[in-house]
Amino acid sequence: MVPPRLSSLLLSGLLVPAVSLAQPGGVKPTTKQQFPADPKAAVPSLAAMTKAATSELADVVSRFAADNQALQRRYDAPDSDVQRKRLRAFYEGWRAQLAALDFGGLSAEGKVDYVLLDNHLRYQLQMMERSEKQRQETAPLLPFAGRLLALQDVRRDLVTVNGQEAARTLAEVTRQVDSLRALYEPAPPRPAGDSASGAARPARVVPPKVSRTVGNRAADELDQVRNTVGQWFRYYNGYDPLFSWWVANPYQKLDESLRRYAQTIRQRVVGIQMAGAPAAGTMVTGGPGGGGSGGGGGGGAAAQAPRNAAAANEPIIGDPIGAEGLAMDLRHAMIPYTADELIAIAEKEYAFSLAEAKKAAKELGFGDDWKAAMEKVKNTFVEPGKQPDLIRDLANEADAFFAKHDWVTIPALAREDWRMEMLSPERQRVSPFFLGGESILVSYPTADMTDEEKAMSLRGNNPHFSRAVVFHELNPGHHLQGFMSARYNSHRRLFSTPFWNEGQSLYWEMFLWDRDFHVTPEDRLGALAWRMHRSARIVFSLSFHLGKMTPEQCIEYLVDKVPFERANSEAEVRRSFNGSYSPIYQAAYMLGGLQLRALYKELVDSKKMTDRQFHDAILQGGPMPIAMVRARLAKVPMTREGPSPWRFAEQLPAPRPFPVK
Repeated sequence: MVPPRLSSLLLSGLLVPAVSLAQPGGVKPTTKQQFPADPKAAVPSLAAMTKAATSELADVVSRFAADNQALQRRYDAPDSDVQRKRLRAFYEGWRAQLAALDFGGLSAEGKVDYVLLDNHLRYQLQMMERSEKQRQETAPLLPFAGRLLALQDVRRDLVTVNGQEAARTLAEVTRQVDSLRALYEPAPPRPAGDSASGAARPARVVPPKVSRTVGNRAADELDQVRNTVGQWFRYYNGYDPLFSWWVANPYQKLDESLRRYAQTIRQRVVGIQMAGAPAAGTMVTGGPGGGGSGGGGGGGAAAQAPRNAAAANEPIIGDPIGAEGLAMDLRHAMIPYTADELIAIAEKEYAFSLAEAKKAAKELGFGDDWKAAMEKVKNTFVEPGKQPDLIRDLANEADAFFAKHDWVTIPALAREDWRMEMLSPERQRVSPFFLGGESILVSYPTADMTDEEKAMSLRGNNPHFSRAVVFHELNPGHHLQGFMSARYNSHRRLFSTPFWNEGQSLYWEMFLWDRDFHVTPEDRLGALAWRMHRSARIVFSLSFHLGKMTPEQCIEYLVDKVPFERANSEAEVRRSFNGSYSPIYQAAYMLGGLQLRALYKELVDSKKMTDRQFHDAILQGGPMPIAMVRARLAKVPMTREGPSPWRFAEQLPAPRPFPVK
């Protein structure tokens, strides 16, 4: 029974209930999750485990990870002078010790771990250099930050606190913060008759000149500093009566001062109007302002609607790292291409998807109008409350499809242990489509959504879009990745990279496309929607960091190239540049998938490995850049610097067009 509030949408023909969940070549709808009935099947072969190849540096990598986590907990004042010095010495010391090892005497797996650890250490030091440059940019707005962070560092040293001195420090910083904030506030009006008196008025002090990007970063750093000072204060307050007597009042004043200053920066420098705040002029100085999961992206635009009007008008800022920054990150990922070359690769992949989308559109009677065909696909849905059944059936269908072929090992326990949960309305505003891993998190309309939100959630989670990525999230995608990396070479989780985890899940999408898992034109359009999306992610994310696209242009690009609603395109761009992802994360889906396709051609198409050997070796080897996966499996010679550069795009197999009769 469809809720009456959606009846108008149904009557208008906007939404059409899906007639059947059964898919050609798949399985019929089921009534429960399918997994092996014999519990003993979940027990692995212990004899096989004792024969598995191991690395003599496994304990070395684990020791580094444990020590690094210990230091991060001990020196927890973010980006303080003490933290930076201690971590730099730590990374440099580890690199020196690593260099002293006999690389030539290591086994193949040991050499892999050596290269991975050295690559990780080098990147940490490079990231510290990047952070230092960024800190210099925000320093004019936050000259007091180091003084406040030092309070937490001294506390961690267990130095006996002097409440009177601490109170004096807080009071002095409060005055400094208030003075800086005043520079960004409008100048007070002249007293009546002042201009007539001819008296010269003192020149107004000019505020620090920074871009919107730097201002936004400074405001975020200010929030971190405020949080750290709060932790410092709460440690002593109440437990040390004399401390509370001296510091409680100065702390309250400082906390409010920091809060107001962060709000002023966001309003006056960045141009963000806070909820309930009066309109204020935007001060942008020092040149042009800077620009601005799961299966990732698609549909559900209105479910991402901000919770208040102020948030709806917030500009997307981001923090572009430029060509030099992208080159550094790509070197760490062992990808020997420039950002511009990767954009060209993405555009070529998009052209294939576009041609296939037009082909499917013709089959549905829309000619070349693939966007109209996509609208037909998006406007199908299962009854509210039935989406968990759909996801269950799609998971079982994929499981049965893989069970028919000898492609990859999916252990019995991995087929049994995944779980399903529903996403809350609040989380659906950020993630309007399902997510996966250890559990699959289902997104679908809830009772307290508006009609528009419900309609967009139905559209974004239609059966055809969902069918194309349930296995991306579960088996053999993210769920199987997590299952295997916790059981094989678990020390390599330190080297986790989206090119391995997201790229591998995207690789399976392309793998099943090549093997006709998607037969109907509707299902093919569902698969192509995601494939187009991943190509577009490379283009807009790298272009933004190169300074070639503004956030607004990124949104327009998605609206034009991908079957997204505008609101969802905006949410996609906002997520991409809000600091939750590394700069090249969004590009990693398609690029990692293409790397694995090139490697499959090299090793499986050449008959050097079977499908199962290839896929099992990737999963059991653990997370790492795909170039290192190739070094392991193809036995590529390595030096301490790693394998020679791999131009994978030159070895890619041609995408397989769907054979239309």
